[in-house]
Amino acid sequence: MNSETSTENIDILRNGLVSFGINPDEIMLDRFEKYREILVEYNKVMNLTGITEQKEVYIKHFLDSVAILKEGYIKDNMSVIDVGTGAGFPGFPYKICNPTLKLTLLDSLNKRINFLKAVGEGLEFEDIEYVHGRAEDIAKDKNHREKYDISTARAVANLPVLLELCVPYVKIGGFFICLKGPNVDKELSEAKKAMNILGVEMVEKIDVSLPDEELNHNILVFKKIKKTPNKYPRKAGTPAKSPL
Repeated sequence: MNSETSTENIDILRNGLVSFGINPDEIMLDRFEKYREILVEYNKVMNLTGITEQKEVYIKHFLDSVAILKEGYIKDNMSVIDVGTGAGFPGFPYKICNPTLKLTLLDSLNKRINFLKAVGEGLEFEDIEYVHGRAEDIAKDKNHREKYDISTARAVANLPVLLELCVPYVKIGGFFICLKGPNVDKELSEAKKAMNILGVEMVEKIDVSLPDEELNHNILVFKKIKKTPNKYPRKAGTPAKSPL
């Protein structure tokens, strides 16, 4: 990639961040690029993402992740858990934009946890907690259950499944934020029972448009209004096999 192209891509990232109410400095932009470099390097030996080109990563991973920040739900010093974080989206982009966040990254694959630790080290973040385990199991741990201001996920699971995996981490008054594709209305209607059982109410659906992207995405925001019954989430694998 020539330096001109790289500069253009950095401008896309910078302008995208500004459009989401974020004021990027050189440290932030450098951290995003360093993250991408580590992602591409590790992706050669493990399957983290099908997207590796600089511009594509900036738009489809980084800007897509941080679009929620302009809405004001995620504030300084909040505790955030990214459930099933995979390659670290949206958790790491949140942290890069707001280093005061107390971030926990949860994933079931140890090799992904090792990759995430390499990213955290490369970005010089020393206050991130990395948790290896299934979301269903860790949610039963008193150190994590209903301990977070924000639980988030950027995942392909259907909404009733995501709610069962993620809502138990949120304290009453906190929020579950999930990033979804454009066809969420059907999932929302299917999730009413899960929302009621798990103790959340829908706050809003936010349409996200990204630079040079035809496909719009949605962010769904749910507020925790009562405790999640202790029986949820059910044992590992059950939510996906038999959604609420």
